[in-house]
Amino acid sequence: MSVSIDTGLDARSREDVAAGLSRLLADTYAVYLKTHGYHWNVRGPNFASLHALFMDQYTEMWNAIDDVAERIKALGATAPQGYRTFANLSGIQDGDPEQDAEGMLAELSKDHETLIRTARGVLPAAQAAGDEVTTSLLSDRLTAHEKHAWMLRASLGAR
Repeated sequence: MSVSIDTGLDARSREDVAAGLSRLLADTYAVYLKTHGYHWNVRGPNFASLHALFMDQYTEMWNAIDDVAERIKALGATAPQGYRTFANLSGIQDGDPEQDAEGMLAELSKDHETLIRTARGVLPAAQAAGDEVTTSLLSDRLTAHEKHAWMLRASLGAR
């Protein structure tokens, strides 16, 4: 059964925004998985603090994944699922669990910058559609990923 959606957003706008959110979902899931893996595999003199930092970040992303997927559904689209589907939508590469802590921090910092660019890329379509809900969600994601990137850079001794 097909049900018409009449929320004030036209079908094309909803499709465009949902497609962008699907890329954001895939990128977020990829960085979540990498961060969780690095949480398990980090080692060195800063192990305890990095183990905790990675846990804070992957937990925040885990909660956000559901919000992004549910927004895609609210727009009338199918939320992507599955590793292969996510890999086709995301440019985030798997991490190397054997690299040192500095390598992990630098890589995750760059990955959050990718997430920031992905979120910013969806923003114009959401704004043009007058989709305040998605705009707010993207603002929340930008805030989180900018903070994550900053904390990772600071852990490297950078600004």
